Amino acid sequence: MCAKPISAVEGGAWIHACRIGALDGRAILPVFVAGRHLVLVRDGDGIFAAERACPHEGADLALGHCSGGRLFCPRHAAWFALTDGAVSPGWFFRDLHTYPTRRKGGDIQVRIESDG
Repeated sequence: MCAKPISAVEGGAWIHACRIGALDGRAILPVFVAGRHLVLVRDGDGIFAAERACPHEGADLALGHCSGGRLFCPRHAAWFALTDGAVSPGWFFRDLHTYPTRRKGGDIQVRIESDG
């Protein structure tokens, strides 16, 4: 099952995003978690989660690419730091919203904060 709360943690919950094997052979995987369209990004040994739409003009970041700790927008070549969503120098729009991830057993979970 997808998007099932795992445990409440400090005002948020760890939500199942996918099995780890879903990222085999892929660097970017679009997922739908707790009503949010996200991308999971594998960079080296790290797995990162971020909102799927570029904050500039809504380009689908699942069609981008990642390299060196950065997720590149397919439309504008702007990039975002995978660790905190910071936008590349020279662009003047908000940072990409990122989400903590963890591996639990054979699953990847994303931490979704409560809206309240």
